Amino acid sequence: MRKFTQGFYGYAFAMLVCLAAVGLFLLVTPQSRTERIPKVDYSIDVANLRRTAPYQVWTPEPAPAGWIPTSSRATTEKGVTTWKLGFATAGRPGATRSHAMLAQSDEKPPAEFANRMANTSEVTGSVQINGVTWEQRFREDKNQRSLIRLLPEATVVVTGTAQWDELSALAGSLKQQAKATP
Repeated sequence: MRKFTQGFYGYAFAMLVCLAAVGLFLLVTPQSRTERIPKVDYSIDVANLRRTAPYQVWTPEPAPAGWIPTSSRATTEKGVTTWKLGFATAGRPGATRSHAMLAQSDEKPPAEFANRMANTSEVTGSVQINGVTWEQRFREDKNQRSLIRLLPEATVVVTGTAQWDELSALAGSLKQQAKATP
C-alpha cells in the first residue's frame, strides 16, 4: 500500500481521482443555460412621482417589446426630484442585450444634469422622434449614446450602450403622466 501512495504514479493516480470527482460533480449539478435578468416593478415610483414631483413625469407606455426594467430609483434631495429607470434591451439576433436608462430631473441648470447623464457636453446632432426634437450626444470611449430633451420644467435623458434605434424606440414610447390629485 505504501508504494501505491508515493512517487509519481501515486501523484498521478490522486490527480486522476480528483479530476474524476470534479467531472462527476459538473455532470450532476444542474446548470441553467438561460439568461436570468431580475425584473423590477417601477409602477410604485411612478405613482409616488405623480403625487410629489414638481414636474409632469414621462414614462414608457408601453416599454419597447422584449425590454426588461432592471432598476428604478426616485430621489428628492435639496429640493431636486430625480428618477432613473434602467432597462436591458431586447437585443439583436445573435447579440447580447444592451443597456438603456431613462433619467429625468428638475435640477437647475438643466444642462448640468444632461451633461452628467450623457457624460459629455458635446452635442453631435439632433433627431426627430414622434415630431419632437431630441439632442444627440455620443461619448466614444464609453460607447454611450444619449438623447436629451430640455423641457421648461424638467430635463429628460435617454442614454446607454444601446444603439440609436433602440434609444429612439424608448424615447418614442414616452408618455407624459398627469399629476395625481391629492
